[in-house]
Amino acid sequence: MPSIKKTKIKKPKMPHQKPGKEEEPENNSDSEDEMNTESHIKSLEKLKKIDPDFYNFLEENDENLLNFEADSEDDISEKGDEDGDQLHVPGPITGDSDESDFEDENAKPVQGRVTLKMVVQWQTDLQSEGKIKLATITTVIKAFNAAMLRATSEDGTSTGEYKVEGSSIFNSVIQMCVLYLPAAIKKYLGMEQSGKDPQKCKHYVKIKGPLLAYLKDLLKLLSSVTSDNILTVLLKHLHQMSVYVACFTSISKQALKKLISLWSNSEETVRVLAFLCILRITRNQQTALLDLVLKAMYLTYVKNCKFVSPSTWPGINFMRRSLVEMFTLDLNISYQHVFLYIRQLAIHLRNAIVVQKIENRQAVYNWQFINSLHLWAELISATSNKPQLQPLLYPLVMVITNTIKLVPTHQYYPLRFQCVEILVNLSKETNTFIPVLPFLVEVLTSYDFNKKHKKVSMKPLDFSCVLRLAKSQLMENGFKDSVIERVYGLLLEYTANESHSIAFPDITLLAVIQMKQFLKSCSVSNYTKKMRQLLEKIEENSKFIEKERAKISFGLSEDKMIAAWEASLRVKGTPLLTFFENWNKVNKIQKRKKITKNDEIAGELPMIKRAKIADSEEKIKKPENKGPLVLFPSDSEDEGDHFKLGEGTEDPAPKKVKKKINKKKVQKKVLMPEIDSIPDKGDVVQDFSASDW
Repeated sequence: MPSIKKTKIKKPKMPHQKPGKEEEPENNSDSEDEMNTESHIKSLEKLKKIDPDFYNFLEENDENLLNFEADSEDDISEKGDEDGDQLHVPGPITGDSDESDFEDENAKPVQGRVTLKMVVQWQTDLQSEGKIKLATITTVIKAFNAAMLRATSEDGTSTGEYKVEGSSIFNSVIQMCVLYLPAAIKKYLGMEQSGKDPQKCKHYVKIKGPLLAYLKDLLKLLSSVTSDNILTVLLKHLHQMSVYVACFTSISKQALKKLISLWSNSEETVRVLAFLCILRITRNQQTALLDLVLKAMYLTYVKNCKFVSPSTWPGINFMRRSLVEMFTLDLNISYQHVFLYIRQLAIHLRNAIVVQKIENRQAVYNWQFINSLHLWAELISATSNKPQLQPLLYPLVMVITNTIKLVPTHQYYPLRFQCVEILVNLSKETNTFIPVLPFLVEVLTSYDFNKKHKKVSMKPLDFSCVLRLAKSQLMENGFKDSVIERVYGLLLEYTANESHSIAFPDITLLAVIQMKQFLKSCSVSNYTKKMRQLLEKIEENSKFIEKERAKISFGLSEDKMIAAWEASLRVKGTPLLTFFENWNKVNKIQKRKKITKNDEIAGELPMIKRAKIADSEEKIKKPENKGPLVLFPSDSEDEGDHFKLGEGTEDPAPKKVKKKINKKKVQKKVLMPEIDSIPDKGDVVQDFSASDW
């Protein structure tokens, strides 16, 4: 056989390889790889002795980098490139994307980088039973500043002394400051005694600079947060720091600006906490800030009460009550503001009366004007036992009464009822006689309730969030129902408040005459029934007062004796007042149902209209031509009673008892929850527990 020569297979030339230049033999490359491997192993052994921490880091994160000898020839052939050279394949990357969340305990710390160990140590220092060091507080404030720089900077880096990297470190730093820093500052300044001014403390000068920086950062954080839960936590913290905020006028103004914004349009809990912060900051610096705060809060209130709906009413009521609280801090300063704002309302009203234009009337007949009247009436009522604001009662009443007279048409009956309600509350709280009855009885005499309606509405119109009615609404029967309901309620409330007065028969005389005229002219039984009932109660109370007046022996000029007699009669009780209290309980239940929307829920469920017993008996006796359809069939029906169905066909009718049972079954589905179980949304400020924070 011919001998076969063993020839060495040459590798193809690569494009980058120069022509005519052959590759080096494989033996040389293998020997060089072995030498490189040995040198790497030696250098790694040397690294292990010099820097064991870094070697451990490499060993944990990339084992393949250290295991050169473990690679077999098969591994090299599989991992080699086109030239057969060995390639290093790094191990899988382990760990979270957030470096600080999973820290290596043995890793070398970066200069200025905040770690969890450092945060734990700072917390321990802040909670120490001994003296709190200034260096600890300053360091914690610097860490908080670094966290804020990370949150507010575009690239997430901070240029300060410390660096906060990762969300876990950020959260731990914020949590540490919120929970432990206020108590540490208080202990450092020696403010264990409540009510002590920080500026009078011995060490205040040393901590003034870091404290100012911390409060600035805290306000930045408060402005950048949108979550209600986080805002709640930060506002509780700010309330604790309010004593120190009041030490810096510039910081106080910035804080109040943000807090007033939160107070006016935020979630309920956030509103309450923002108001508590405003109150505390203002009281700590009352002479410098009260004027500015009262003006800013009133303008914000007017701005945010432009539109009224069932959803916005609670917020408007809360703002009004909290504003009354702010104005009562110093009534001498408040007098100037209240006088100015009532005068502005009077000027708008005068322009509307003198210049008969739509623009001028619209400046008065709007919710901002009415809510302002509500505010000042509530403030004067709340301070009725103090003399400062009582001179403003008369001009306010004149503004309200002339607002009613400006456009006394049927369309503005809801606005009239709003103003009358304000006057009734003013008269009750200030114990001042205000002639309200003419504005209510005028509605009964000026409108024709016998006029037939052109539209039918299922429910009475709700006047609580309306000032002006459309012409189409005036044609509905629900309009007349609502008017009678409101007139009845306001007449009853006002006369009940005056029922103990010695002049009650004289006060109600003209109203009684006009109510009798209404009963003669009105032919709608539902309306006359309610008014006749009220008239009887008023006349009964008048007779009661006349009997009691017959027993007195003092003269009408003895004011103190008359006041004592009226007070004793109020304690004893009057027939009209007793009737009003019972009616008011039912009325409150109905209002709660409206708030909880029980009527809407019940409207979605199937309901069967109850028929009167007399009507049902007549229907059973009278034959009715129906189709061959049988409703509520029963085996135990009486043979004597029949419905005539179709032509001559008869089908036994169900018993009345059976019908009642079916009605009861259906009615169980429609039952509303008990009144005690309905949540009563009362005063938010009173219900809020201060011990929570």
